[in-house]
Amino acid sequence: MTDQPGFPDATYKDTVLAPLFEGVKTHFAAHMGAINRAHLVMLKDRAILTGDQARAIANALADIDAQTDIAALRYTGEHEDYFFLVEAELRRRLGDLGGMLHTARSRNDMDHTVFKMGLRSRAQALQGALLDLAGRLIAKGRAERDTLIVAYTHGQPAQPSTFGHYLGAVIEVALRDAARLGGAIDDLDHCPMGAAAITTSGFDIDRAQMAGLLGFSAPLTNSYGCIASVDYITGLYSAVKLVFLHLGRVIQDLAFWSSFEVGQLYVPDSLVQISSIMPQKRNPVPIEHMRHLASVTAGRCDMVINTMHNTPFTDMNDSEGEVQVAGYSAFESGGRVLALMSAFLPATSINKDRVAANTDAACITITELADTLVREGGLSFRAAHEVAAATARAVIARGVPLGRGYDDFCTAFGDLIGSPPPLDAAAYTHAVSARAFVDKRDRTGGPAPQALDQAYEQYQATADLLSGKLAAHSTRQAKAAETLKSAFAALLET
Repeated sequence: MTDQPGFPDATYKDTVLAPLFEGVKTHFAAHMGAINRAHLVMLKDRAILTGDQARAIANALADIDAQTDIAALRYTGEHEDYFFLVEAELRRRLGDLGGMLHTARSRNDMDHTVFKMGLRSRAQALQGALLDLAGRLIAKGRAERDTLIVAYTHGQPAQPSTFGHYLGAVIEVALRDAARLGGAIDDLDHCPMGAAAITTSGFDIDRAQMAGLLGFSAPLTNSYGCIASVDYITGLYSAVKLVFLHLGRVIQDLAFWSSFEVGQLYVPDSLVQISSIMPQKRNPVPIEHMRHLASVTAGRCDMVINTMHNTPFTDMNDSEGEVQVAGYSAFESGGRVLALMSAFLPATSINKDRVAANTDAACITITELADTLVREGGLSFRAAHEVAAATARAVIARGVPLGRGYDDFCTAFGDLIGSPPPLDAAAYTHAVSARAFVDKRDRTGGPAPQALDQAYEQYQATADLLSGKLAAHSTRQAKAAETLKSAFAALLET
């Protein structure tokens, strides 16, 4: 603005206006240009501007685009912001006609439209990366369907499962997170343009046309909400945060599983760093980078969400320029996590010898021995549990695997039940086998091959559905961009 004496104050210029101007240059100028072109097309189609007026403004906008090196612009304070710089250029070329482009709109509806356009591309890219990770995990999980692992609860060996079963749980959460992210993308898909400052306009505008030309599915209905509701921001960053909060838990498992003491996850040399002083060290450092980047991403999401806390339900700067730009860092660090995990997890493998050793040492198949005594021996589960517990204590005390504990089992059964056991040595050995344990768990959601195959079919179908919806968003936006390009070009024709 040039009609305010003394504006801008030098400190205000340096601390607020100049940084905001740089943010617009980097992130929003192209979106503002698209809004200008779409609004001009709509004004002409609604006969708010004549064909000659629209043609003159269109040519001036094209000239400004061709003659302006946006990256080289520096904030001088001559104009309040980038919007007023463009309007001043229009008026310099066209006189008062240059001010007609702003008919029936405000910087309020423009700003939130720009912010939604900036967020939707980043959100869609992040969802695409998450779905790519899910696809890689589906392939890895299918390949590892039968690979035995030790499953842990409370940090202690619990029961045998398979790597494919574990990854299935990770996939389910990732797909739910992708769906939540998709819901937030849907919330970005309604256009504020036409709300003007707060109450729409007395001009006969076409809000649906504006939404369509800018690649949105429809206008956001309530004009007050268009400029006051920031749930498209808080909802999106909440969904993004959950992705990395949940992945952070998986990353913790990767660190635990690859530790020397557990050792069931092998990380290949390409993803291992060595110590500068200790020759024996194999440090799976990418795990630490994924962990801290996931935490940084969650923190950046919290920063944006918390900025909205206790703000008034109206148009306000707390949700705008600098906060928007600051939030983009969450997409950058989050994208790095997804890219690294997409490379890391498929490259790992399970150390079968360590799994077998830990399985034997911790007696993790003992639950199936108790279950077998209930099914085949007619015992109550509590009585079977006591026999199994006594057997486990005995073999652990002798330092032998559970599979070699048939004599201990017979002693425990006789002492506690007072009769010969219902299982011979072969039946006992089968009951405490890790493979048999897994194969018995063939219920929905279990680790047995058939149950796991069915689950992975569901995962793939869900991933395909989410990917198709994401592709539809991108296709519609690309078509809208072409439609706008053609409609604006038609204004330029003489």
